[in-house]
Amino acid sequence: MLKRDTRREADTRSPVANNIQIIGFYSGTEPDHRGRYVQEIQAWPDDQLETAHDYIQWLFPLSEKSGFNVAAPVLTRESIQEFRTQPDLQQKLRGSFLRMMTFYGFETRFGKQITVTRAPNFAAKATRWLSPGNHNHLRITRILRCLTVLGLEAEAKAFFGCLSEIYQDEQNKTLPALSDETILYWRKAVGDAGRSE
Repeated sequence: MLKRDTRREADTRSPVANNIQIIGFYSGTEPDHRGRYVQEIQAWPDDQLETAHDYIQWLFPLSEKSGFNVAAPVLTRESIQEFRTQPDLQQKLRGSFLRMMTFYGFETRFGKQITVTRAPNFAAKATRWLSPGNHNHLRITRILRCLTVLGLEAEAKAFFGCLSEIYQDEQNKTLPALSDETILYWRKAVGDAGRSE
């Protein structure tokens, strides 16, 4: 019989434990609830990223408990401050962002401005997520919100800008892959709730 690690599940209720968990995870010193380290997850092949459903809450934590993964850490004011002020944590978070951009079929360029564009393999990669009601739309909302909260606002806005272009293209189709509701959630996630398309 397998034993559950109830200590880790109980820890998610303590703000101090949450701070230690997520900072340790992103520092590379602590694994997630399944014993996986951030650099391992970032190296997963696309198929594993698609079929596993309990890593995204670790790569892109929020300040609300996950309804899907109760073992995932919850951001605290302290952990948010640490991410926003420690370049090494931001760089590792950026690594998670870049991995997911590759997964979704995007290219990211850094310069005076950060840009996210469709990669040459976008059409093939988009078959995983660009369909009505796809679960990856929720993942994208989480990614956008996390980046915005943890200090990578420019990356979040660049990603949202590319998603907005795709949304506009989809409106010309009989059955758009992206709904009005989805784009509104994404806009709100990057703090553009008052802007209209």
